[in-house]
Amino acid sequence: MERKRVNSNKIRAIGYDPKSRVLEVELRDGTVLAYSGVSQEVQRQFMNAPSPTSYYEDKIADEFSARRL
Repeated sequence: MERKRVNSNKIRAIGYDPKSRVLEVELRDGTVLAYSGVSQEVQRQFMNAPSPTSYYEDKIADEFSARRL
């Protein structure tokens, strides 16, 4: 999955697969987390958020199940 870089102090890049509804979040420390069941609308809002870190912490990190890649 291709990830797009974002301007954030915690997150390096974000990737999304609409078919499987999996969101990949690459953190600055190199950790990559895959979140299941994420809608395309949530991914779109995440990519366009003024603060990707805040959006991630508020709407994704605790709302969706993740696995480390």
